[in-house]
Amino acid sequence: MTDFGTVPQRGLVLLGCGKMGSALLAGWLARGLSPTAVHVIEPHPSVWLRGTEVSVNAALPAHPAIVLIAVKPQMMGAALPAIASMGGGATLFLSIAAGTTIAAFEAVFGDDSPIVRAMPNTPAAVGQGITAIIGNPQVTPAQMALAETLLSAVGQVVRLDHEAQMDAVTGLSGSGPAYVFHLIDCLTDAGVAQGLPPALALQLARATVAGAGALAMQSDETPTQLRVNVTSPNGTTQAGLAVLMDERTGLPPLIASTVAAATGRSKELARG
Repeated sequence: MTDFGTVPQRGLVLLGCGKMGSALLAGWLARGLSPTAVHVIEPHPSVWLRGTEVSVNAALPAHPAIVLIAVKPQMMGAALPAIASMGGGATLFLSIAAGTTIAAFEAVFGDDSPIVRAMPNTPAAVGQGITAIIGNPQVTPAQMALAETLLSAVGQVVRLDHEAQMDAVTGLSGSGPAYVFHLIDCLTDAGVAQGLPPALALQLARATVAGAGALAMQSDETPTQLRVNVTSPNGTTQAGLAVLMDERTGLPPLIASTVAAATGRSKELARG
């Protein structure tokens, strides 16, 4: 069983149980967290959530070990009052809401409250996500470890050096799955343009992206070396890469602009 620390004794409150909240809850339960320790606040509980043994929209513990905030930023104003009284230091607040800063939560719960801000991504739905976290000075090492344990239920967890890095994380890994999905679409369309049936082109594109990603994760070699390994001189891959790696019109400047645009938008959202 995963060590969830003081959660079973003091309880865990999950504010919002949409796709990401449900993925986390499913991961916790699969890792041995008792359903009786979990209290969910969700105005529109799913059939799956109602079928679990967790407490849904019922009385909450006064001072739970942790509150995980998993509502959309635009719903924050309406949702936070239900848990505002839990501020003051005894409860750890863990937020996975994009664009909402630690300072914004300190304004609601008090600057003496331990707060961890996290940015997961959608592959968490299949246990293959990656989440970046950063805490305020009130977060103890044990609380940071607890936050990391809870988030590791849906993938890898990395710790940031300072909160300003969160915008770049949002632009890269937070928004990144959408870029990859678009790449799959583009590969599919390109395959169709070269004469493949659409269904076959999609199957090839999906498997190619998934397989290349798995190889990059499991190999000890860098992505650069993996690329070199499959590029024969004057071969087909080199012909394709000559277009893709063009310094003016290829993928490097396009991806740099893409991540910069998403990072910039994250900064705008944080400023309100």
